[in-house]
Amino acid sequence: MSESEFSSHSADVALINLTKKFNSLDGSGEITAVDNLNLEIKTGELVTILGPSGCGKTTTLRMIAGFEYPTSGKILIGGRDVAPIPPNKRGLSMVFQSYALFPHLTIYENVAYGLRVQKLPEAEIGRRTRSALELMQLTPMAKRFPAQVSGGQQQRIALARAIVIEPSVLLFDEPLSNLDAKLREYMRDELRKLQKRLGITSLYVTHDQSEAMAISDRIVIMKDGKICQVGTPRDIYAWPQSRFVADFMGKANFLEVRVLGFEGEAAFIEVERASGLRLRIPHPGAVAPREGKALLVVRPEMMSLEALDSMQEPEAGLLRGRVERLTYFGNIARYEIATDNAPLLVERYNPEASKLFSEGSSVGILIDVESVRLLPLLE
Repeated sequence: MSESEFSSHSADVALINLTKKFNSLDGSGEITAVDNLNLEIKTGELVTILGPSGCGKTTTLRMIAGFEYPTSGKILIGGRDVAPIPPNKRGLSMVFQSYALFPHLTIYENVAYGLRVQKLPEAEIGRRTRSALELMQLTPMAKRFPAQVSGGQQQRIALARAIVIEPSVLLFDEPLSNLDAKLREYMRDELRKLQKRLGITSLYVTHDQSEAMAISDRIVIMKDGKICQVGTPRDIYAWPQSRFVADFMGKANFLEVRVLGFEGEAAFIEVERASGLRLRIPHPGAVAPREGKALLVVRPEMMSLEALDSMQEPEAGLLRGRVERLTYFGNIARYEIATDNAPLLVERYNPEASKLFSEGSSVGILIDVESVRLLPLLE
């Protein structure tokens, strides 16, 4: 990607051939943390970088913020390369995992801190600070100290401090990871509402898939310093382009199959070790192999179960299996099922509305062929 390909009218942030290398601790050479990464973030968009530990997502965020300098490549913000510019000159704000609040300052002074650093007039500092406190519903506790409020309120203080300086881009480094599950879900939704209301271009880093799905306009999946796939939450979940993406983004089953041929866009497959079970896959996906062995990606909710006597042959279109484990969550029944092809995870929502299968039951498994995808056997 070249700089000429980037239009400041369509994106607030562009990462162009961005690379970061570190010297290895044992002195044996260099480790590439981010490898020739290219990404555009449009004005007002919230993009989440998602991936396992060590994939390079935090290093990427730190380079944008200015806490790490790239080995090579460019970081364009509003069309200007900020890679050589100090963090405080980039017009960015960052919300940290630890919140990084000043314990000796009141909530008011924590929020006002960035404005004081900018040496704005006192009247302007007061107006903008009060506005940010009101926006985050912190006005009644403005005179308290961080230690005197809850974790969720501390997170709102960090957000108020970040937005009060009116940044061009807002960066989030796993800001909800220190909250309990219920509060994390509440603050996740509040954060998304706030971002959409203010229209601030935002880059969010997390390892939590559900969090990424809930807040993002687009998701970037990273592995080993490289981007694996970029798309909307639905694109990433419903149309994975690799086994890694399918497995990382939610739960996935992988059945070994053989591609028999195509008719238009539809693929005809035979499931391995399944008594000749053949299926027509209407929407196999862009990376589906045209012939030979492949993997069928089947999400747990894309299957239904039917009772099957141990001596009964399954009907056409059904895969035979045996329930190894049933876990009941109230709203979901989760089955671990053994088949001759691969172990399967099946989830049935509202289980009280259908039959519950006990452990040891023989079942027929019906696959929703409209929703499954085909991937190459080897990546």
